[in-house]
Amino acid sequence: MDFATCDLCDAHPQELDDGRVKVLPPVFLMYGQRVKFAGPAVTVKVFEDNALVRSTLEGPGNGCVLVVDGGASLRRALVGGQLALLAQDNGWSGIVVDGCVRDCDEINSCEIGVRALAAHPQRPARTGAGTPGVPVYIGGVSVNPGDWIYADADGILVSQKKLV
Repeated sequence: MDFATCDLCDAHPQELDDGRVKVLPPVFLMYGQRVKFAGPAVTVKVFEDNALVRSTLEGPGNGCVLVVDGGASLRRALVGGQLALLAQDNGWSGIVVDGCVRDCDEINSCEIGVRALAAHPQRPARTGAGTPGVPVYIGGVSVNPGDWIYADADGILVSQKKLV
């Protein structure tokens, strides 16, 4: 899929004005070999626990983007090298984490796009706490399951419909 988030913003000013297209806050760092990725959102809401993230990535990605509402916690990582490899192997387009990642060298060797707030060496809890398939809020921006995510070097867009 060929797109540029800047061009998408320029082409959809009315949708930006009325909220059908939204821009996530510019606070995300890039990881993985894919600078550009897009696909329908699959959402999970967790807090410092990644068992649900793992079980979701174990399923077929079908080109979707996993959006993880981690409550913007900077105290534990939610995605590491093993999960990035799992996402790559299972056909996920990318992962957006409102939280931290770890094993950055391993993530950066994967053919996947990952955005996260920061890197943190501490592993997460693994109790299974969390909720899949619900609307989530990333930096005050709502993301619903099935919304389209477009990420590149300039930012991350959330659209109610496919734009390209």
